[in-house]
Amino acid sequence: MSFRRFTLFFFVSILIFLAACGSGDADSASDSESGSSEELSGNVAIDGSGTVYPLMARLAEDYMINEQQGVSVEVSRAGTSAGFEKFLVENGTDFNDASREIKEEEQAKADELGMEVQELKVALDGLTVVTHPDNDWATELTPEQVQGIFLGEYTKWSDIDDSWPNEDIQTYGPNENHGTYEFFYEEILEEQDLVEGIDLQQDYSTLVTLVSEDKNAIGFFGFGYYQSNQDAINAVSIDFGEGAVEPSLDTIAEDGPYADYTRPVFTYLNVNQAQEKPEVLDYAKYVLENTNNVAGETGFAPIPDEEIQSQLEELEGIE
Repeated sequence: MSFRRFTLFFFVSILIFLAACGSGDADSASDSESGSSEELSGNVAIDGSGTVYPLMARLAEDYMINEQQGVSVEVSRAGTSAGFEKFLVENGTDFNDASREIKEEEQAKADELGMEVQELKVALDGLTVVTHPDNDWATELTPEQVQGIFLGEYTKWSDIDDSWPNEDIQTYGPNENHGTYEFFYEEILEEQDLVEGIDLQQDYSTLVTLVSEDKNAIGFFGFGYYQSNQDAINAVSIDFGEGAVEPSLDTIAEDGPYADYTRPVFTYLNVNQAQEKPEVLDYAKYVLENTNNVAGETGFAPIPDEEIQSQLEELEGIE
């Protein structure tokens, strides 16, 4: 080979090598800029709270459409307590939504199974007392009056105020499967038995219908079910001592004017299954990263960003 040909071959080889390196760098930069993540597949099973259901169902839908199309996230709503029964078994659900904290006996069951459970606080809910839309008298109540109604101390509206109708009060609420029932019993009624004859239902939509069709009805459930049915029911403002406060996304807060009727809501993660199924851990992170973006649309107040970040850091340790 002549010197001239050798020199030409050498420089061509160098140019091809540099072009290949540049192409590789460009591909890496493109991958980095697109923020592409690993494509996952599989199933995520969620059950539990009917109160938390609208929030989790919305997050699940967004996740399957926008994040991981190969993952199926199934969300059910048996109620907090009934959901824990499905969660705290071998090969149970991956998450249990809850409108109360896990009980000692439920945690003991997890320990017995060798199951590590991670509590994830996802939003704030305001317990809401609701009435028929034609009820123009009981628009404001004190916590003591709410207690009196649901303990059976007042049986007619006129027992509370002489100017109110001399009609029997009809009470409604969610049944014992729901964390909302337990919150109401423990926090609002201070563990006193609900009035005899109260109509307790499994399905929140049924409760909305019953209250909307009974002029003398009064019931309770999470704020989201009121927010999505404002044309059919009224929300009662509660006077905690400094004037009546209407439940709203602005007043629901652990340190706000509706604090006494505000509660955090959760989803509980089976850590063992999150370690075995990447899609479960990925979904847990997605929930925390996006819950505040959709909370208001589904009837919940957001939680502080620092709480979100702290929980995400805990999830990083699962890997």
